[in-house]
Amino acid sequence: MGDKNIEWELEEGIPQVEDPFIQQYLNGREALIAEEQKRRHDATFRKTLSPIAARACKIVSQIRAQEQDEVWTTGLDEATAHQSDEILYPGVMFHHAKGRMEKTKLWKIVERMPKGSLLHAHMDAMFDIDFLIDQAFSTPGMHFKSEKPLLTKKDYEEVPIKFQFSSQPLSASDATPSIWTEAYETSSLVPVQKAASSFPQGGEAGFRDMIRNRCMLTPEHSYNHYHGVDAIWSIFTRTFPVINSILNYEPIFRACFRRMMTQLAADGIRYVEFRIAFVFEYRREGSDKPEESYDEFCRVLEEEIESFKSTDEGKHFYEARIIWTTIRSFSNEMIVDNMKKCITTKQNFPDLICGFDLVGQEDLGRPLVDLIPLLFWFRKQCAEEEVDLPFFFHAGECLGDGDATDHNLFDAILLGTRRIGHGFSLYKHPLLIDLVKEKKIMVECCPISNEILRLASSIKTHPLPALLSRGVPVSLCNDDPAILGHGRNGLTHDFWQSLQGLQNVDLAGLAMMVQNSLRWSCFEDQSTAEWKSEVTEGILGQGLKGTRLREWCSDFEKFCEWVVLEFAEFDDSD
Repeated sequence: MGDKNIEWELEEGIPQVEDPFIQQYLNGREALIAEEQKRRHDATFRKTLSPIAARACKIVSQIRAQEQDEVWTTGLDEATAHQSDEILYPGVMFHHAKGRMEKTKLWKIVERMPKGSLLHAHMDAMFDIDFLIDQAFSTPGMHFKSEKPLLTKKDYEEVPIKFQFSSQPLSASDATPSIWTEAYETSSLVPVQKAASSFPQGGEAGFRDMIRNRCMLTPEHSYNHYHGVDAIWSIFTRTFPVINSILNYEPIFRACFRRMMTQLAADGIRYVEFRIAFVFEYRREGSDKPEESYDEFCRVLEEEIESFKSTDEGKHFYEARIIWTTIRSFSNEMIVDNMKKCITTKQNFPDLICGFDLVGQEDLGRPLVDLIPLLFWFRKQCAEEEVDLPFFFHAGECLGDGDATDHNLFDAILLGTRRIGHGFSLYKHPLLIDLVKEKKIMVECCPISNEILRLASSIKTHPLPALLSRGVPVSLCNDDPAILGHGRNGLTHDFWQSLQGLQNVDLAGLAMMVQNSLRWSCFEDQSTAEWKSEVTEGILGQGLKGTRLREWCSDFEKFCEWVVLEFAEFDDSD
């Protein structure tokens, strides 16, 4: 058949691949591709790969290619001999991929990879939801309350509910009318066990399911409806009050934090910057009254971090610090009051608090330009109080193009942000891309979060490749893993999605983003000049960042050795 085709092509005068002018075209094509590759974010890093690391990168790419063909294609169901209804393709949506991805060779590799720093993660959205609910049941004194009786399915889904510790005897609160009846009085405390056992839709099991659904975005929320970004954000923001009402009671917080830190360290993360919106009530163990300041919360947090670092699981963990955040939709008075608390807490806990940000949905919150007077006031107050609180702004987490939300990117850069949270719309702004590179600003990219919150349909439509191809420094982050349904903590899901779904992001591309996470970590307070100097020097620097980058390079080399040995059958370098 092949010979007949060649004969036909020759008779028709069709050029052959080996003809000199076709070869000239193909050589020019390869040269053009190579020229573009020189502009990518990882071009310099690739030149420094050791022979063993280069072999590991090639092996991982071969495994990816094999799994794209064998794992991520829709074929016949062997049991029924019918076409499978499962939605499969390389880069398929996260919730469709999750169960299968965790059984692949690529997952095993990414899970083992040393991942450096996690720089964009909202602490209250990181705690395992089932474990959190277990704590609500097992911790003495925990109660449940609602703003109105919970009578219908819509009430279960939307009426504000909270948990709260109370020292009142169970005999007193046990007499409270059922929360599931008209007789319930608004915000009356009901013992958790009583509320759960009397739940009309399945008792305790049904109650746990109801609470779980109030604390997470399910696939139904994210994929199986046709509302826009505002609708999914409305559901998303309702999760935080419920979670925080359980979490911010001292014994529960301690238990959950220890568990979370163990999970992060096991995933290869050695440093974390948590974002915390300081708008919650925190209670000491046994206290009915919430604390007036956040000093006790920060004291417990520092104590738990140091305790974790002294364990076997945490012996290689560097540190955890806090980016203080407040809600961008608040009034001027509320934001200024929160800024004052931020400065005071920084003075009391200088090693814990490392920066400032504004959170909440950008589209429905106040744009940065509206907050310029407050931000200049805050900067002046910090200078007068001699505290260093640099900006790490969320910006461009939107679908807009030229609207007020999209323009948050301009203000974030002009205000001197050291990193940009999400930067989803940055790829639309060629001038800003150049400025970000010139000013050494890194983008904290959260691909799974952007997908589930309806900014992108899958990793295939995410702007991450557009940023990487232009040489923008990026690190991968998980944002809100517990609420988004990751099912476990760490960075492996976001790393896997990017590696498996984007052909230009191979193991070297992931490694470059890990290096970025360390280069742009706020390990210690630094002036703007000191910060830029260490970011620029990178692995050659003599400061703390340089040291930790070199430590990571050693870890990465050992990891690459493991890849080559573990998957030797894919190594054709000989």
